[in-house]
Amino acid sequence: MVESPLKAHSTSVVEPIMEENQTQSKVYHHYAHTDSCRFSRWTARECHQYMYARPWQRVNDFYSDLVNGRSSLSDLFSAENKPSQLHCMDDGESPRTFGEYEMAPSISKDQSGRWKRVTFKIVISYHGESFDGWQKQPCLNTVQGLVERSIGSFLDDKKAQQLKDKGLPVEGIAVVAGRTDKGVTALNQVCSFYTWRKDVEARDIKNSINIAAVGKLRVVSISQVSRAFHPNFCAKWRRYLYIFPFNDGEDDEQNNLSEKGEVNLFLNNCQYEQRHEINGHFAEENAENSVNNNRELEGQKKPTSFSITKVDKLLRQLEGKLLSYKVFARDTKASRSVGPPSECFLYHARAIEAELPCSAKDHKHATKIVCVELVANRFLRKMVRVLVATAIREAAAGAEEDMLLELMDAACRRATAPPAPPNGLCLVDVGYADFDRKKCFIC
Repeated sequence: MVESPLKAHSTSVVEPIMEENQTQSKVYHHYAHTDSCRFSRWTARECHQYMYARPWQRVNDFYSDLVNGRSSLSDLFSAENKPSQLHCMDDGESPRTFGEYEMAPSISKDQSGRWKRVTFKIVISYHGESFDGWQKQPCLNTVQGLVERSIGSFLDDKKAQQLKDKGLPVEGIAVVAGRTDKGVTALNQVCSFYTWRKDVEARDIKNSINIAAVGKLRVVSISQVSRAFHPNFCAKWRRYLYIFPFNDGEDDEQNNLSEKGEVNLFLNNCQYEQRHEINGHFAEENAENSVNNNRELEGQKKPTSFSITKVDKLLRQLEGKLLSYKVFARDTKASRSVGPPSECFLYHARAIEAELPCSAKDHKHATKIVCVELVANRFLRKMVRVLVATAIREAAAGAEEDMLLELMDAACRRATAPPAPPNGLCLVDVGYADFDRKKCFIC
């Protein structure tokens, strides 16, 4: 039996109509916060817009100056705002705190195997905007890919021949202390490389890496270390710095906030009463109503500023505690979302107001910023960026100082804010000795 052409045509017309209706009836879920600040808290979309509407290019330029040695972290703080115990590493200084992992005595001639190899510890600095993250990926410009190509010429003959026989490029293997995402800068990233060749000099490796991406990546230091040294497993802490810049003209509005972080700009509560509850979560109306609501939001009042002091108080509540940060992580495997794999110990968590110095490129005056310093034994994926964005969101909403701790009991990650832009994040250094609070940037 032949199907009617008219019937076939009508079916093809109905299908896109059904798809369009499904799109319009899509439900947008929001986490059902129950605290007193739920009506003043930014939605995920509003938080994303607030975070990204910043002069991030100024931060990128500053990080580029840091990587190339044209500036230092101490330039962030003016004389009146500089902490009394601010500790900044000078250019070329690297954390030489290897302890038991320093280079072992000379190896006797009868030793062979892995005990015969030579291990180098490489501290590198790279500009995040110039790379697609650390991890090597096909057809992408990554830091690991560049470093491993640079050290390929220092492989022993046997390993190099094995790679050629398999049709693989002759590249070394660089083990890193912690992978960074696309756009994240590092000032003292630690990686290691080993070879069985005895004629390899540290300065040769340094020169090979430095010429690979001039102005974007440089070797801070390189040294021969014990074969037991592992950049990741031997590390006892990592330190990150996040720079959040303010737009021009926001300074006065920020200064008018009280130390309690109180804000007087809120969205009308009736806007939230239009939401209905589905499975314990608030849901937006259909896409058409959502568009209308967005138009109404422009004329409504919601927090547009936050107290830097309040952000600092929120973060201080996390210090000295072993906690599960699964709700502050993103894109993690299911096996690493519960239990010990999600637990981190924050040694230090502070925020302070500072100024981004003028660069020769563009700016006639300094840019006001918030500096957030976080030191922990480990960090989950995108944890720092989510933590910073959530702290700013809660400070703007006027939440209680223990709100970050309460969010850790949330059932899903929608309770926290979307990750802050990667442009502001910087891996400062990695420590292999016990953490010393006296060397913190912000006290």
